Amino acid sequence: MSRAGMNHAGMNRAPLSQRLADALARRGVHYGWIVAAVTFLTALSSSAALGLPGALLQPLSREFGWSVDQISTALALRFALFGLMGPFSAILMQRFGLRNVMVAALGLIAAGLACVRQVTAFWQLVLLLGVVLGVGSGMTALVLNAVVSNRWFERRRGLVMGLLTASSATGQLVFLPFGTWLIEHGGWRMALLPVMASCVLVGVAAFLLVRDHPQELGLHPFGGEAAAPPVVPPRLPVSVMTPFRTLAAVRGDRVFWVLFGSFFICGLSTNGLIQSHFISLCGDAGLGAIPAASVLAMMGAFDLVGTILSGWLSDRYDSRYLLCWYYALRGLSLAWLPSADFTLTGLSLFAIFYGLDWIATVPPTVRLAAQNYGKERAPMVFGWVFAGHQLGAAVAAYGAGYIRTVSFTYSPAVYVAAGACGVAALMVLLARRRKADTAASAQAAGVA
Repeated sequence: MSRAGMNHAGMNRAPLSQRLADALARRGVHYGWIVAAVTFLTALSSSAALGLPGALLQPLSREFGWSVDQISTALALRFALFGLMGPFSAILMQRFGLRNVMVAALGLIAAGLACVRQVTAFWQLVLLLGVVLGVGSGMTALVLNAVVSNRWFERRRGLVMGLLTASSATGQLVFLPFGTWLIEHGGWRMALLPVMASCVLVGVAAFLLVRDHPQELGLHPFGGEAAAPPVVPPRLPVSVMTPFRTLAAVRGDRVFWVLFGSFFICGLSTNGLIQSHFISLCGDAGLGAIPAASVLAMMGAFDLVGTILSGWLSDRYDSRYLLCWYYALRGLSLAWLPSADFTLTGLSLFAIFYGLDWIATVPPTVRLAAQNYGKERAPMVFGWVFAGHQLGAAVAAYGAGYIRTVSFTYSPAVYVAAGACGVAALMVLLARRRKADTAASAQAAGVA
């Protein structure tokens, strides 16, 4: 065989990702954008599975006779596990690689949703919607976005984090109108099928296209080209105790607790309250499920714009001041909600202002974590901060359901969330490290 033929045969044996990376490089396109695109779809699919149960509250209650606060128990457990998986998902990615974790998580979510279609008892609902969905979605939580943006991008890191974060919130919302329509016309079991199919298809794409590091494809991170040839970085030694050592290293750090506490309020005022209970809240006010889901989808569209813009802004401005504005505006929009005109038109203004900063808080929070704890340790530290986010979501998911059961209205829960956002707006201004503390804190984080 000629040398040209041997080279051609060698190229055909190369993995699809390598062949695609070489083809894109010839056109001046970095393969990191492909990894970011697959990560975007992964977050979109897993977050859609996380958000869809909010539309199942009333159908499940009608079919099985379970109360709203009972079902909210499963939703709260899902949020708690989703967040608590964050630090450990960073370990899984270091030990088993991005691709394997993404494929396993999407497969677990799809299998869990398939089993939800067969539930007949409440404990099964808690196991599947609470435990399986919480663990599966937690494996591809916002920590995945932080790892991908840090590993594959030197420049445009804030923008990429904004794009990936936007997919997480948007996926939780944009599936809802179609899912709600399927619930009304084909039953709640039918509504699970599109999300299951999306998880399977994106899992195949992740298996074929995702690689752990750009160096595996002979590349430097985007914007990080250097004269030296790219070398695959060694994997850091990790164990199940690594997240706890990381937490111990930062437990006395003011910045960590400011980020943790403000993100707790972020989860309380978004996923836990609005995502889980908005359709039910609108139903109390006489607005149907499909229009209410359409308002949520509108929030998702504006969130896509707001979070991408937030990523762009976080590359240019002080993240503390950005977070202060985001939390303050969110609190004002929530304070106005109970007095809103609960029609599709009347809620549009709320959808715009609330949607623009639904999860715009993430890029500045990730940036503050990276600035304070370094590129390598930031994902695991952020994993603990994200755990705070989801614990807040769990508190609101159950608490709002309980308040609705005992007082027959969600208004007290909404006002509490609005006030908490005001507290967060002031808290984030404290996330400023004294220069004298920087070296000591970085050394302490290094022991993890």
